[in-house]
Amino acid sequence: MTAESTDVAETAGSASPVANADAEVTAVIEQAVRSGREAEFEQFLQDVVEDAWQFPGFIDVRVTKPVRNERMWRVVLRYDSRDHLRAWLESDIRRQYEERRAELVESDPRIRDLTGTSQARPLAQRLIPIGDFVEHSVSGIGLLLAGTAAALLMVNFGWKGDYDRLWTVPLTMGTDRFGLTESLRHWVNDGLMALFFFTVGLEIKREILVGELRTMRNAALPIAAAVGGAIVPALFYLVLNHGHHSADGWGIPMATDTAFSIGVLTLMGVRVEPLLIVFLTAFAIVDDMLAVAVIAVFYTDTVHWRSVALAVALLGVLLICNVAGFHRWPVYAFLGVCVWLAVFDSGIHGTLAGILVALTVPARSWINPSEFMMRSRALLDDFENACDRGQTLLSNQRQQRAAQELETLIEDTETPMTHLQHRLNPWVAYGVLPLFAFANAGIPFTHGLGSALGSRVTWGVMLGLLLAKPVGISLFSWLAVRIGVAELPERVTWPHLISVGALGGIGFTMSLFVTELAFGGGSGATHARIGIAIASILAGLIGYLLLDRTLPSEEVAVS
Repeated sequence: MTAESTDVAETAGSASPVANADAEVTAVIEQAVRSGREAEFEQFLQDVVEDAWQFPGFIDVRVTKPVRNERMWRVVLRYDSRDHLRAWLESDIRRQYEERRAELVESDPRIRDLTGTSQARPLAQRLIPIGDFVEHSVSGIGLLLAGTAAALLMVNFGWKGDYDRLWTVPLTMGTDRFGLTESLRHWVNDGLMALFFFTVGLEIKREILVGELRTMRNAALPIAAAVGGAIVPALFYLVLNHGHHSADGWGIPMATDTAFSIGVLTLMGVRVEPLLIVFLTAFAIVDDMLAVAVIAVFYTDTVHWRSVALAVALLGVLLICNVAGFHRWPVYAFLGVCVWLAVFDSGIHGTLAGILVALTVPARSWINPSEFMMRSRALLDDFENACDRGQTLLSNQRQQRAAQELETLIEDTETPMTHLQHRLNPWVAYGVLPLFAFANAGIPFTHGLGSALGSRVTWGVMLGLLLAKPVGISLFSWLAVRIGVAELPERVTWPHLISVGALGGIGFTMSLFVTELAFGGGSGATHARIGIAIASILAGLIGYLLLDRTLPSEEVAVS
């Protein structure tokens, strides 16, 4: 493979700013293998490596197999010099493997030079499989389940006292004179969850500007579904708990857990119509908006209007910054924290600040794509022209300057809204939500299940999520289509929509959040949490089974 040999040799040495004929060279070759040919390709690599050992200058090779659902193999070669690497790649023995390799792979390999980088370190190479596993196999939903399982194990298997003491430990942010002191659980629920609602607000704004909610015709169906999915279970709960203090929990069965519901839907793979996922996403976003409105209006006891006025004034400053063209996100981060403090002090739940601040973040870039392309090409040319084989990037001032200017250029091209979304979403998915679940999912099934099954709260929550919510989603969607304000997405049928409505009964995260506001602690909160857990599990199973029954087979969907 003459062309590939030349490419590898040039990539792994001659074009490197640190390479010379006598310097050690590290190159990585990434190759997509045809499905079902993995065992043959592995044997092929073993044969190649055995012959490579016979050539002078060969140091070692490391092969990383692909993780699940991937077909990209990674081969890292180390030679003591570029000349020895080129000699092996251009050898007759190496060429003999070409025909055999071509039958096993999907396309030409991707080749990168790692010489002089941190990736070339042996420890970094050993950690790559772990990183790949985390990236492809560890999901936010999995960590959310892990946090829930940890809380359930502690509470039900002898560590309830330790669990309760952990989350009631006071923590002061600031100083004793100028600071806030709350329990760890309150910091998670009032502080970190504001970050979650901030990302929800960013997603709401994106959907309104460029997504499914940008036109009333597109938005009508998910809005109708969300309104029905909120009103019907709330009324059902109120009827069941009328005349009792437990009626305060009427907001609990209104909520849908976006991550879990979409996660179950995506388990169906290619069988799911993309527009069905779009509908569920848009419906869940509107559902979140309604939940936030309910929290702000109905679950606020005392309001300090001076703090409210301060929060409004700060939001006004944020809007002025947006209109005036302030583009740097730290401005919005600093003022956003100030808004949160004012809202928190007002008596309104601090998470509302997350939504409001998100709506003020600019959705415009500082420069347009054409300017980015022109300036980035010039900077890349500067970077390439500054290459000096005797220098590393650390000592090459011209390359450093070009790289820094390119980084600034990329930030100016990306909108602050998308910048914050991309940076915060992993922290929320892998940190905030699992921690929230661990702090709030401590449900005492071993001691509280019996009393919970006799509680109006438990049945109101369970039946509200399992029965009333799917009915509300389906009924209001049907009415919207019937009167002509909405239409079903293309290739989405009523059985599909009813199946997705069942997934709306997965109330987990948001329902637990409203439970904390409605009942605080005590038996009411315990009964509500038990109802949420049972209903969410059953709703997920029912929704999955309905989808499996109503969606086309994989063969039909692919064709």
